[in-house]
Amino acid sequence: MAARKKRATARPTRAKTSASTRPKPSASTRAKTGVKSGTKASAKASAKASAKASAKASAKAGAKKRVTTPPVAKQKASPVTRTVRRAAPPAAAPPVASADTPPAPTRAARRSPFDPSKLDRTVIALPLVEQFREQAGAAPRGRTKGIVATAAAAHKHAVVIDLNLDFREGREKARLQVIDDIVAIVKDGPHFSDDERNAYRARLTRLSPLQYVAAKLTEDEIIRVVRRDVDQADNEWSRRRIYRVWPDFEVSACLTKSTMTVKADAARIAFNARGRDIVWAVMDSGVDGAHPHFKTHKNLELREPIKHDTFVDEDDSDPLVDDFGHGTHVAGIIAGCMLATAPVPPAPATTRKKAKDAGPLKVYSAHGVREEESEERKVEIKEVREIAGVAPECKIVSMKVLDSSGNGTTTAIIRALQRVNEINQQGRRLLIHGVNLSLGYDFDPEWFACGQSPLCVEVDRLVRSGVVVVVAAGNSGYGFQQTSFTGVKAAGLSLTINDPGNADGAITVGSTHREMPHLYGASFFSSKGPTGDGRNKPDLLAPGEKIVSCAAGQKKEAMLGQPRSVSSPAAVKAEQVQYIEDSGTSMAAPHVSGAIAAFLSVRREFQGQPERVKRLFLDNATDLNRDRYFQGRGLVDLMRTIQSV
Repeated sequence: MAARKKRATARPTRAKTSASTRPKPSASTRAKTGVKSGTKASAKASAKASAKASAKASAKAGAKKRVTTPPVAKQKASPVTRTVRRAAPPAAAPPVASADTPPAPTRAARRSPFDPSKLDRTVIALPLVEQFREQAGAAPRGRTKGIVATAAAAHKHAVVIDLNLDFREGREKARLQVIDDIVAIVKDGPHFSDDERNAYRARLTRLSPLQYVAAKLTEDEIIRVVRRDVDQADNEWSRRRIYRVWPDFEVSACLTKSTMTVKADAARIAFNARGRDIVWAVMDSGVDGAHPHFKTHKNLELREPIKHDTFVDEDDSDPLVDDFGHGTHVAGIIAGCMLATAPVPPAPATTRKKAKDAGPLKVYSAHGVREEESEERKVEIKEVREIAGVAPECKIVSMKVLDSSGNGTTTAIIRALQRVNEINQQGRRLLIHGVNLSLGYDFDPEWFACGQSPLCVEVDRLVRSGVVVVVAAGNSGYGFQQTSFTGVKAAGLSLTINDPGNADGAITVGSTHREMPHLYGASFFSSKGPTGDGRNKPDLLAPGEKIVSCAAGQKKEAMLGQPRSVSSPAAVKAEQVQYIEDSGTSMAAPHVSGAIAAFLSVRREFQGQPERVKRLFLDNATDLNRDRYFQGRGLVDLMRTIQSV
C-alpha cells in the first residue's frame, strides 16, 4: 500500500514505501489550506504627470493580487471545470498565424511563471481551489445573491478524498467514517428518508476505490466535510481521516500494415508468438462483444474469476457494448483477427436472397481521404481480405471506464486497476498479465509532484504486483510558439506527457507513422518529454497514424456519415463496414500491449516481471535517430526482443 513521503520542496507527495514516512503537518498548517501572496509592481517614473498617473494605474491593475487559500472554516472561492483530453485522434492543425497575430490567451499567460506558495501544503488541493475560483469568477467577491452566485454555489464538483493512512483506526474505518460524514451533510434535513440516506451511502461505497472516497459535492459541502474532520481530530494527526481532497479529473479517450512495422507478422511465423494463454485488460469505453473480429479465437470468452466489468456510473452500462467506439478499435489492435474465410455478419433480411446468389458477404474498411485539391473530407471504402491484431490469440478483458461520450473519471480507472489486483490476488496468482490505458489527462506541475498523482501511484502499485501497464503518451505534443523573428508558428512542445503516462513504472508510448517510421519519425501530435520532474519519457514509439482496426459505435457512424469518394463501391452497406482507420497515441499504445502479450506467450519465464519486460523492450527498440524526448528509446521491435532472450 502506497503512502506519502516528504520532498525537499515541501510539496505533498506520495511515497512507495511505508505510511510512517508521511510528513506530520503542524497544527497551524492542518487548520489551513495554504497561503500565497504576491508583491505589488511599481510604475516607472514618467516625465508628464498624466503619463505617470496612467502608468501607476496600469501597474496597479496588472499587478499580481494577493490570493489566499483560506482556512477550511472560511473558504470562499470559485470553481472551474477542468476538461481532460483523451489520447485519441488529433484535431487538424490550425493554420499558422501571421507575425502580427497575437496568440490566444492561455492560463499560463495570465499568471506569473512561478509562485513559491504553490508548494504550500494543503488539505483542499490547489487544483480544486482553482475550480472554486474560476467557477464563480463571474460573480463579484462577497456576493451572496443573484443567479451567478447561486449557480456557482450549487455546482457539484467531482472529488476524490484521499484517506490518511496514519489514521489510528485503520484505512477502512476512515473510509466508512468519511462516507458517513458526507451522507450526514448532503442528506441533512427531515425531507430525506432513511431509505434515501442508506441508498446514497451504498452508492458512495460502491463507487469509491479502496484508499479513496469518490463523491460529487458543492464547494460548501467539501469545506464542511473537511471542517468536520479537523474539529473531531482535535489537532491530533493520527485522528485525522482525510489527507487531501483532489478533483476527480475527467479523462477521455487521449493495422494491416502497422503489424509489419513492429515485426509482429515475422514473430508469428518464426516463433508462433500469437498471445496464446495471455490475458490483457482494456480499460476504455467498452468492447463490442458482437464484432466478428473477436470470434475466430474467442478473444472475449473468459474463465472465472476473470470477467468483463463496468466502472461507469450508468445503470445500463454493459462492458461488451461500446457506444463510443474507441475501446473496440483499441482492442482490435491488440488481439483478434478476420480471415478471408471467417464468418461475417448476416445481411438484412431484404438482401439475403441476393447475398446467397452473389456468394459470401464481403467485409470492408473505411478511410478518410481528400480528393484532388478539395478541402472536403470524404470516406473511401476498401475491401478487407485479411486483418489481425498484434497478438491474435490474446484474451481481452473489457473494463469499461469511459461513458458513451468517451469521458470518464480517475476514480473509475483506479477502481478498475484495483479490480485487476484483486483478481490477481495482489500478485500471488497472475491471471491478468497486462493493462492497456489509451486515455489520460493533461498534467500541470503545480497540481502535485510529477508521477505522484493518485492515478499514477495506483499504476505503479499494480506494476509492482507483476502486471505490465502500457499507457498512451497523449496527443498534446504540438502547439504555438512566438518569437520576435518568426512571430506565432506551430511547433512541437516538450513537457507534454499526459497522466498516467508520467507514472514511472508504466510503459509510455508515443506515435509514429504506420509504414515509414524512419522517414517521418515521431508524429507531430505525439506528446513529448521529459516529464515535469526531468525523467525520460516517452519510453517507446509505435504506429499511431491512420491505423485500421475494428469499427463500432459513434466513431463508425461519424466516419460513414461523410460523403463517399468516387473510388468507393456504391453498393456497400453499413453493416459490411467492420473496420475504420483512426489516429493518435491511443492507437500506438495497443501495438505495444499486443507486442508484449505475444512476447510473454513464448517467453513465459518473464510473466509477472514487468520491470524486466520493460527493460528488454526498451533495450531492443529500433533507434530512429530522433531526439530522446521525441522518440523515447525508439520504435518497438517484437522480433528483436524475442531473439534477445
